[in-house]
Amino acid sequence: MSAAEVTHKLKLVRTVLANTGATGVRLRGTDWFAWATAGGSNTVLLAAETGVAEVLITLDGAWILTDEIEAQRLQDEEVPTGFEWAVNPWAMADQREAFVGSVTHGKVLSDLPTEAEAALPPELMQAKRTLLFSEIERYRQVGRLASEAMTQTLSKAKPDWTEYQLAAAGAAALWVRGLHPTLTLVAGERRLPLYRHATAKAEPLGQIAMLVFCARGFGLYANLTRFVSFSPLSPEHEQLHQQVREIEAIALNACQAGTPLNQVYFTLKQAYEQQGYANAIAEHHQGGTTGYLSREVVANPTTDDLLSAPIAMAWNPSLRGAKIEDTFLLHDDGSLENLTFDPNWPHVEVQGRKRPVPWVR
Repeated sequence: MSAAEVTHKLKLVRTVLANTGATGVRLRGTDWFAWATAGGSNTVLLAAETGVAEVLITLDGAWILTDEIEAQRLQDEEVPTGFEWAVNPWAMADQREAFVGSVTHGKVLSDLPTEAEAALPPELMQAKRTLLFSEIERYRQVGRLASEAMTQTLSKAKPDWTEYQLAAAGAAALWVRGLHPTLTLVAGERRLPLYRHATAKAEPLGQIAMLVFCARGFGLYANLTRFVSFSPLSPEHEQLHQQVREIEAIALNACQAGTPLNQVYFTLKQAYEQQGYANAIAEHHQGGTTGYLSREVVANPTTDDLLSAPIAMAWNPSLRGAKIEDTFLLHDDGSLENLTFDPNWPHVEVQGRKRPVPWVR
């Protein structure tokens, strides 16, 4: 399966080369490396934008460029067949550049272009965001594992845990399942209404907490948010979460192939206003498309990129103290598949979809 996927993607890249007159494509980012290698990873430093290897594709060749430290592990564990290898001593990076020059002899395109290179064209960017069947199968696995890790973590959480402890437990649950915990946001009772992007601190959770995952597997991101409460929710909090669910439902209904992302943004803006929160759209980004980045494109008033199918999306409407988020796949028939749904998490039905509610424990 991975060999066929690699072959398909090499053909896509070579079509771009033929159309642009470029002689090579260099893919340096962790996202593009995973895309080109059917889910392989060039990551060593978890937070880095680039990894320890890159992909070089020409009209008649495809290579993994790396050094002698990494080559054997990558061959054994990360990269499927379909590539040749150009391996240089770790202290002689100039050899890599010399090799690239020897097989390209002209304009080179890249996801992270240097001054001597050009950016990737839009058609290749769109190809990365439009998922193949094999990618969807991997994405389902990542989503299921991430949601199970979330449920396990919050089933064990205690009000006297610090936010650090909850973030650590979440990261551990992801690692145990083979996923990279690229983001684990935590907000306890005091900080929850104050900050949308609450990085964990050394203070107790208190009676309610939010945990956010951006979990990466095979290069694909599963994004989800959940709440746990150690006492019954107040009527005010119940209302906030209900309103967020209703706002999200309106946005999800707007997600159809051919719809511009900024139209979904304005749909969210109107939904907030209808709920009485005219400024909420400005208090946090609302999400957008996802895939090989936690957000491939964040929707805003000017993003006129059209939704296509199949494509992954993660919207995260929020109010002060309430938020909702899952990773959805938009199918060709217009249906939405929730990749991060866990039937063991408490949920209610909202306009035909099962949506998470705070887990009162």
